[in-house]
Amino acid sequence: MSIVPITSENLESLEVSWFAPLCSDDYRYLGVPDGTYRSSWENTSEILLAADKLGYRNILCPSSYQVGQDTLSFVAANGPLTEQINMLAAVRCGEMQPIMLARTLATLDHILKGRLTVNIISSDFPGEKAESAYRYQRSREVVEILKQAWTQDEININGQVYQFEGLTTDPVKPYQQNGGPLLYFGGYSPPALDLCGEHCDVYLMWPEPKEQIAERMKAVNACAEKHNRVLDYGLRVHMIVRDTEQEAREYAAELVSKLDDDKGTEIRDRALDSTSLGVSLQSKNREIANDSGYVEPHLWTGVGRARSGCGAAIVGSTDQVLSEIEAYQKMGIRSFIFSGYPHLDECKSFGERVLPQLKTCSLPEAYGRVPSEPPAVPLAAGERT
Repeated sequence: MSIVPITSENLESLEVSWFAPLCSDDYRYLGVPDGTYRSSWENTSEILLAADKLGYRNILCPSSYQVGQDTLSFVAANGPLTEQINMLAAVRCGEMQPIMLARTLATLDHILKGRLTVNIISSDFPGEKAESAYRYQRSREVVEILKQAWTQDEININGQVYQFEGLTTDPVKPYQQNGGPLLYFGGYSPPALDLCGEHCDVYLMWPEPKEQIAERMKAVNACAEKHNRVLDYGLRVHMIVRDTEQEAREYAAELVSKLDDDKGTEIRDRALDSTSLGVSLQSKNREIANDSGYVEPHLWTGVGRARSGCGAAIVGSTDQVLSEIEAYQKMGIRSFIFSGYPHLDECKSFGERVLPQLKTCSLPEAYGRVPSEPPAVPLAAGERT
């Protein structure tokens, strides 16, 4: 299979990230609740701190209304406790008034000294069932307001959802310069691809056979080209790595050995995005997989039996996992968000077996967003020196 990379030029290093299970998504056996792994400040921050020490360059902090902790509060509290890891904060567009959101994210970026990245989410709210086109239009306007607030002196927008004219943006400038925090985005509908192509920096994908991933990258790249832009690409996928392939496959089978399929369906359906196009494509992976759940030799779909969203794992020995990552890298994927069950154990497993053999980078630094000296914070109207 020949795939031409369509990403930014520097592919020598990768952003390797882990996952913070803020939304009650941590198990020893999938679908079997265990208080040991509950979503709590103590448990989840321990995972983040371990990822920081092991050398991961970012960590996804997701958002959910059904279960779990508040994303932005969690990120803020962990900022002073961490040293080098970036934090990818999931933001549901429309949940917070967008100008206040711009100020909140800019404040977080100062707390983190430029280590904030933002995952733009376009899901429904509780009790809401909006059309896809409207949700992405709302997200588009939120992103446009964020960018104006971070890079301009005034906010002016006459949109379908938001209308503001001549609003000052002082002092909401983030720590990062040249555009503020990087925006990560995932979505499969035409409005989603167009929004990402025009405004976002990293297009995130869930695992599928490589041919399908390549087609998605080409589609998003075509949208970006309309706006004279080039994107980076990311893959969000679970990870099971052991010393041998047999050990990894045995652990994968054990992970779902106590799963009741009705319970798995209940877990999937509680997510507000459970009927989205992206989730349906993860279900299709399971339908075309072999009897053991593998849709490719090392891509196992069993995780999706008890999880909405990212529903497959790379399974193999250290060398096999490295080969898979290299294959994705050759396709043009530069950012990886890994996770595993239980998250702390698998964070250490990957961090000790595979991570030391990868050349990694911080994407905000690679983009030139993080200044060498702290930026000056402008005075608000009426303030004195």
